[in-house]
Amino acid sequence: MTLRIVVVGAGPVGIRFAEELLPLVAENRVAVTVVGAETADPYNRVLIGEYAVGEVAASELILVTAGGLPGVDLRQGARAERIDREAQQVVLDDGSSVGYDRLVLATGARPIIPTLDGLHALGPDATGLDTRLTTGVCVLRDLSDAEQVRRVVEQGGRVVVLGAGVLGIELAMLLADAGATPAVAHFGPIPMPRQLDRGSASVLASALASAGVVLVPHTRAEAVIVREDDHGERLFRALVSADAKHIEGDLLVLSCGVRARTELAEGAGLRVGNGVLVDSTLRSWTDPRIHAIGDCAHIADPTRHLHEKHVPGGPNGLVGPGWRQAAWLAAQIRAELDDADTASFREEQPGVVVLKGELVDLVSAGDVSADPFAPVPVGEDAPGIAVWADPEHGTYVKMATRNGVLTGFVAVGMPRAAAELSVLYLRGGELPADRSLLLRLDDPDEVEPAGGRDATLCICNDVTIGQVEDAIDDGCATVAEVGGCTRAGTGCGGCRARIAELVHAHSGAAA
Repeated sequence: MTLRIVVVGAGPVGIRFAEELLPLVAENRVAVTVVGAETADPYNRVLIGEYAVGEVAASELILVTAGGLPGVDLRQGARAERIDREAQQVVLDDGSSVGYDRLVLATGARPIIPTLDGLHALGPDATGLDTRLTTGVCVLRDLSDAEQVRRVVEQGGRVVVLGAGVLGIELAMLLADAGATPAVAHFGPIPMPRQLDRGSASVLASALASAGVVLVPHTRAEAVIVREDDHGERLFRALVSADAKHIEGDLLVLSCGVRARTELAEGAGLRVGNGVLVDSTLRSWTDPRIHAIGDCAHIADPTRHLHEKHVPGGPNGLVGPGWRQAAWLAAQIRAELDDADTASFREEQPGVVVLKGELVDLVSAGDVSADPFAPVPVGEDAPGIAVWADPEHGTYVKMATRNGVLTGFVAVGMPRAAAELSVLYLRGGELPADRSLLLRLDDPDEVEPAGGRDATLCICNDVTIGQVEDAIDDGCATVAEVGGCTRAGTGCGGCRARIAELVHAHSGAAA
């Protein structure tokens, strides 16, 4: 009997799951249907910022084209309206339905839209999932948003970014590099407050200022000012804060965070927290025939939290963990069909965050908020904190340890030290007793890659330096060719510069 699997969501995680199932499809052991609300070919939303400023072409975003998933029923422009759990069917917006034995929710996340006076909702977008906003205001989540940004960038216009998280800062750097004039307004005192401490944020802020990115901290946004064009259309003109600051621009990009898309699951009576609640087998707490992966999945142990109103944790928010969930679930389904045993999915610790952009090398992981000079309460063990700062040259490293084991770090302007720290953090390794050894890795005379061949180069796809080097040895001569062989660089794109270095080094050695 062929197992019917329906995937709701044709983004990077949903498509990766379908790709992992292709061998079973070819064997006629599973029948896979993927439902996607957008009419465009499935694309990598993680690179939408690079597309918006012209760094990557539209073709480089495409995950699969027609026929790219042989044997899979890919339904583009189809929106799932509800789940009929009793009949085991997904009802679509055209009135049709798709039956399932297993349903996999890969619905991702929706952007958070702040309440601002003067910001009007213009009705649903083309997918029917999100809301169109006042012209000149967008959230940069899909291709139509990217086209708005492209038009402003081509004219060298002014862009106001509301929110100084990772995505907001990355977008501002891309805009500045493309010739636009970006201003980043944010509520707190420092950018990227979840990843940085005051020292690293100061070094980052200096680098941003040098590149032409204006930071506007302590901004409590309250309203937008609009103007009317000759046709009576309302267009964004300025963002207004509570203390009467007016930040003018040709475009406002809202980068205020995301929230898991759980409406479909809630409508079906599934338990949700900060996402669709699933256990260590990625099955819904409510219905074992339904799974969730990616940005809509909240992994938690029901035996511990079943009766809690607020379940701790939530989606990781990074594409790499979503891809690993997709691969694990596909392997789990194969194991079930083969009556084989598999281990439970091991939820990842908070991931390593790499700030994309050529402007500055910044990597952060874990908690780096501890003050090395703060008094320690009686009876508590102080974390080990080591700090190196050279603001004049744009470098900063902070490492936090417990019993010598690295629990968090941030590195700015120190790419090789950051690579070594990333390896130690992901492996739960101990730091050397002499912390300064790590700083010496960025000495210009140091030529060996930090972490050696086993070091992870592409965090999104878990590809090592050795695997990339092997692909280059086998004939891959460009970043794209390496990506085609190993998938390295096909996620967030943050490792493409390092892959290019390896390709160049190999070509130089060959010459």
